[in-house]
Amino acid sequence: MSQSALVEHFHYFGIFIILILGELGFPFPEGVTLMGCGFLISTNVVRPLPALFIVFSGILIGDFLSYYFGKKYGRTIVTHKRLHKIISPERLSMIEARFNKSGILFILIGGRLISGIFIVAGILKMPFSKLMAVDAVSSLFAVAIWVGIGYIGGNSLQVIKKDFTRIEHIGILFVIILLAIYLMYRYFKSQRDKTLL
Repeated sequence: MSQSALVEHFHYFGIFIILILGELGFPFPEGVTLMGCGFLISTNVVRPLPALFIVFSGILIGDFLSYYFGKKYGRTIVTHKRLHKIISPERLSMIEARFNKSGILFILIGGRLISGIFIVAGILKMPFSKLMAVDAVSSLFAVAIWVGIGYIGGNSLQVIKKDFTRIEHIGILFVIILLAIYLMYRYFKSQRDKTLL
């Protein structure tokens, strides 16, 4: 595989993973990630169709995982030793109240803006096919808006492409290394906790 092809795939994978982690409670705002994707498209770092497919898939998979955790653990998710940081009891009550009031419309309008909404959908055992249909529609709008903003912003900036790309690659590599260290730490900590039991 050539260097340019490797770099290209690295960007796609990075965007995909960041979108999923953002939905699972990591501090990666979806809108910022999508704008970054638009910027990468405008600077020809990634190609439009694969990038748009990746971001759309990443959003839906992240939302599905949140829904799955909510459905599997129910209300105990707020006290679960690993998952309680994703949603607090107060946030659960607030989102649940809005859910009961607006239902599907709440997901359609707020699904991309309110964190924890898909966990609550799982806790309330909303039908999966209905949720994903509504989520797909709201995701299409979010992708079009945020990626479009990033694309327009990227075209308006006068950046030296070679220097920007080099700095960006170093930044993404740094994020991936930090993520790998964090995941290894969590893995070894969980193994150590198991041996202590």
